[in-house]
Order: sequence, then C-alpha cells, then structure tokens
Amino acid sequence: MKARIHAAALVLLLVTSGCSAGSSATVAKDPGTLAIGYTAEPANFDFTRTDGAAIPQALLYNVYEGLVKLDADAKIVPLLAESWTVSPDGKTYDFKLRENAKFSNGAPFTAEDVKFSLMRVKTDWTVSIKSTMDVVDRVDVVAPDHARVVLTKPSNGWLFSLTSRLGAMFSPTGVADLANEPVGTGPYTVSSRRRGDSIVLKRNPGYWGTRPAYSTVVLKYIKDPTALNNALLSNGIDVISAITVPDSIPQFQGDDRFTVVEGTTNSEVTLAFNNARAPLNDVRVRRALSSAIDRKALLDTAWAGRGTLIGSMVPPTDPWYEDLSNAYPFDPAKAKALLAEAGQPNPSLRLRIPNLPYAVSAAQVVSSQLADVGVTVTIEPLDFPAVWLKQVFTDHDYDLSIIQHVEARDIVTFGKPKYYWGYDGKDVQQELAKADAGTPQEQVDAMRQVARRLSEDAAADWLFLFPNVIVAKNKVTGFVRNQVSESFDLTGLAPR
Repeated sequence: MKARIHAAALVLLLVTSGCSAGSSATVAKDPGTLAIGYTAEPANFDFTRTDGAAIPQALLYNVYEGLVKLDADAKIVPLLAESWTVSPDGKTYDFKLRENAKFSNGAPFTAEDVKFSLMRVKTDWTVSIKSTMDVVDRVDVVAPDHARVVLTKPSNGWLFSLTSRLGAMFSPTGVADLANEPVGTGPYTVSSRRRGDSIVLKRNPGYWGTRPAYSTVVLKYIKDPTALNNALLSNGIDVISAITVPDSIPQFQGDDRFTVVEGTTNSEVTLAFNNARAPLNDVRVRRALSSAIDRKALLDTAWAGRGTLIGSMVPPTDPWYEDLSNAYPFDPAKAKALLAEAGQPNPSLRLRIPNLPYAVSAAQVVSSQLADVGVTVTIEPLDFPAVWLKQVFTDHDYDLSIIQHVEARDIVTFGKPKYYWGYDGKDVQQELAKADAGTPQEQVDAMRQVARRLSEDAAADWLFLFPNVIVAKNKVTGFVRNQVSESFDLTGLAPR
C-alpha cells in the first residue's frame, strides 16, 4: 500500500537535511526559489504519448502554452493568440498570434507552428483524449501571425479543448525527445530532474510575456502524505499543491505561519465500473452497487467530510451542472434485491486502485459497504501512474477502480466505447454530438440529458468531487482558489 515507511523516512531525511533539490537550505537562502510539494510524479515529460494528469499539472501554462487558456473563473482567455474570430457557421477560427513569442530553443513562434502542433495531435499523439482534435479539417497559414483553423463541423467543445494539453504549441525543432527535453514558449524551462525526487524549473529569459516572480521553482515529489506535511512544517518546501490527508488540515489552519486555500476542482472521484465485463455489463448489478454505497459516510471517512457530493461527471463550475447526488440513495435492501434479480447474489470483484491516499481510504469504505450486501471485494493497490495506467486504463483489466478524473468536461469520455469505462450508450453518443454542434442553450440541455442518462445507467458511481486544498507559507501569494484546468499554474505566484 501507500505507506512505504523506509522510503518515506528517506525522503523526509533528504528534505530536512538539505540533500536534494528543493531542500530547506536552498529554499531558506534564496528568496527567488519556490519549492512546491506534490504526490504524483510524472513518468516522463511527454503528455502527447503518456496519459494521466501529472505531466500537464507540471508543464501546462508553465513550460508549454497554447493559443488560449482558462482563467481563474474557467473563462477562455488569450495566451499565444492575441485574439480570434469565429465564422457565422462556427467552422472557421482565425487566430491573431503574438509576434514576439518564441520557443525556449530560440525558434520563433509562428502560424506554421500552430499548423504543425494541431495536425500533429491527429498523426503523432497516442493519448486517449487526442480524438477531440479529429474535428479539425485543416490549418491554413494565412500569414506568420495569422493561423486559420477549419473544422469539419461546428464544435462547441473544440476551442475549450485548446485550453488543455491538446492545445500546447510545439516547434518542429523541439519534438525530438519530448519525454526528456520539453521545448515550449512558456515562462519556465525544465532545468533538471531527479527521478523519484524533484523537477527544477528555471525562469525562461526569452519569455515573451510578464516575467514570473520566482526565478526557480522546485517541484518536489513526496508520495507519503505524512512526509509531505512534515516537509512543509520543517521548511523543506513552501507549498503543498493539494492536501492528500484531510485530517492534517486543522494543524495548518491553527498555525499562523501558513495560509490554507480551499476551493473546488474538476476532479470527480469516481468508482469506475467495467461496463464491458460481466457481471458489471448488467445494469442491475451496477445499480445495486450504487445503492449499496453511502457516499456521505464515505466522504466523512475518506476525506473528513470535505468535498462535494455531485452524483455525476459534472462539477458545479460547468454550465450544465445539476445536483444528481440523490439519484441512488443508500439502500442496502434494494441493492441485495437487485443483485438477486440479476442472478448475482454474491459476486466477487477486483477493486484495482492507484496507491494514492484518497483512493486507498475510499476503497476501504467501498469494500466494507459492498460486503454488507454480499459482494466480495478484493482491493489491489497499483503503483501510480505507470502500473495503474497500463493495467486499468489501457488494458481494461479490472472490475472496479477508484480514480480522480481531473480533466475539464471529461463527461465526453462516456461517448467513447473504447475508453476504459467500456460504456457503449448510443443515445449518450447522440446527445453528446447534439451538444457539440448546437447553440449554447442546446449544448446545456443536451449535456444535462447526458448526465441524467449516465446516472440512470449507473455507468459509474461518482463518490464525491475532490476539494482544492492548498497549504502555503504566508509569504507566498497568488493562488487560484478553484482548480479549473489541468495545470498547477505557477504564473500568478509571488512572494508577499
């Protein structure tokens, strides 16, 4: 499981003794250096071929930039594009580009790079979300500072998708070794990496925009939550990017050395069902499991009651949100009856989870509550991200899993039968298509219908929406309260 005592002790020793990047000695002596603690380390730097949230969390908006980005209110705002216009039929986007932007290897950023980057998603990317770019018909280079993107059909979701890793701009001269040497236009460059320990970002001296306040940012990776908290308490780091053990929050709230920032996220903690595998291909079994779980009790136990019960893949920051958390009230008797009706009174299921604190805690509650209705659950923690991504996400070798889905508006993944859910709902696919092509109001109506249908089908069980809880030394300011994008955006952080 998660708690690897010797490894955690070693990490803590290194942090507090000044023997690693982001050590207490470095942070204390250099006010231009910021050290931030994270739990999930990127397997590499190539988010074009590696799924998961850890890489864009570190690199998006910081090392790589897109034409647009999401601001703190989840609004699409300019980045490498100064402005854009959309044709009346919704199929043609004209982007006016910044003329002074360049890549960290010195190559200028032009419309040729927009064409290269967007078309490359279709030809070279392998991650699951690449299909969002299928709607692009072509990219025309009108002028060095003018790129025109032509879609095959109107798409409400396409511009929004450009705020994610899908919209990252690359230079043809900077893609030879994406796994190890990222080349972007962002305010930082990757200076060094120590696997299992840290990534060091340095301020990009040729950055086109506002110079970031910190010259060096150390991303410190500490899996053990106690060691992570102790690193902040002992001056080994300046910030915890996301608290992973809620019981520790009061100790920081009661200490005037620290600021606790609490908000919401896009991160639905989901009990995934393998809809393509028996017995979970029977909707009665899925509904039974959903009825057997007391989500309020689970949230209280796994995350000290912090977070939001939502009942769907839609967070409150999306325009089509509605509260579906009461769709499956806790009802063990109903769960047993549905299992009996399905001819599965005592199924045995494998619950394969990432070895991260929230998943481990939630899995214990799920296992106990399902046992009460006759379901035998075997919990199998898997190393995250590499092993979980390979065995569960890619190979679909699981019955149940618990995972925090962090991508914005990722409800659209239920429209992809080959996605690891194994869900193939033709009406959901049709409603998603209608939402993408329709007017803004038609999009809202169709997306609400999608969420309702997924709930009726018990396509998954949405346990709770993960809160955004950042803890930092008082000297650090500029945090975004709600986490609305894949990025842990460093650009607004500054010393007090």
